[in-house]
Amino acid sequence: MKAVVCKRFGSPDTLVVEEVEAPPCGPGMVRVRVRAAGVNFPDTLIIEGKYQLRPEPPFSPGAEVAGVIEEVGNGVTGFAPGDRVMAVTGYGGFAGQVVADAARVLPIPATMDFVTAAGFAMTYGTSLHALRQRGRLAPGETLLVLGAGGGVGLAAVELGRVLGARVIAAAGGPEKLAAARAAGAAELIDYRTESVRARLKELTGGRGVDVVYDPVGGDLFDDALRSLAWKGRLLVIGFASGRIPQIPANLPLLKGADVVGVFWGAFRRQEPEEDRRNFDDLFTWHAEGRLRPRVARVMALEEAPAALNALLERTVTGKIVLEVAG
Repeated sequence: MKAVVCKRFGSPDTLVVEEVEAPPCGPGMVRVRVRAAGVNFPDTLIIEGKYQLRPEPPFSPGAEVAGVIEEVGNGVTGFAPGDRVMAVTGYGGFAGQVVADAARVLPIPATMDFVTAAGFAMTYGTSLHALRQRGRLAPGETLLVLGAGGGVGLAAVELGRVLGARVIAAAGGPEKLAAARAAGAAELIDYRTESVRARLKELTGGRGVDVVYDPVGGDLFDDALRSLAWKGRLLVIGFASGRIPQIPANLPLLKGADVVGVFWGAFRRQEPEEDRRNFDDLFTWHAEGRLRPRVARVMALEEAPAALNALLERTVTGKIVLEVAG
């Protein structure tokens, strides 16, 4: 089968595309013929050896896929060859076939195509877990979404609207802000040209925001922490800026605030039934048209290095998905 292979840790340009053996299917696993694979920021970290999951080269990146089950391993129930599924694999997804733990596989709803499904699980699964279980977002509260033009950011904007919050979207540039507005943001901040702290003070009448969704880190984290309302919650999603911020402990103290870590992968392992309830809601909202995932680009498997570079350069509004031929 054809696969994108990381032979040594490095940039996307070090990846190669070559023929490799199809993976065997062990007990408790399913083997999926990949039809499409989502491209995510952790994929850029795993090929550099900087992610919490650190496979040894050679391996294929690609943390989420959609496709058709080819084979089920011993002990697997509820799935059969021919089933349309989405799977969160951690890595291995940029390939013609991938093996996944059956516990990390979900049936694709009839209302969803392969491209949409390939980019759905990580962005919406992360964002709903963050807002619901970690952020305790309530109707009528104010939600600030940083990086609101990216995949997880746009998902958080949509879900904030669905959950009844007033959403303030912060992103860099008019195209990303227009996408956030279309996803349901009530207010917009262009952090390339505006002061985030000053605009938040203006938009909230000096009160601050109840919940911050932050996949960016860096200077934006610093501004958001200082812009929290009393008993606000700042959700730490990731560090796309490249700088992991330090927390002045006096600020959460003075605001009675929470700085809350969000690790969806661990949540899935520790609380699978709660995660499945989240996805029941997500699939229902998608079928009702309340969630409209934005796939910015559909690219060929061979274009994986260019797709990852686009993420690093922050030129993507929404999600990139790789289609796998055959």
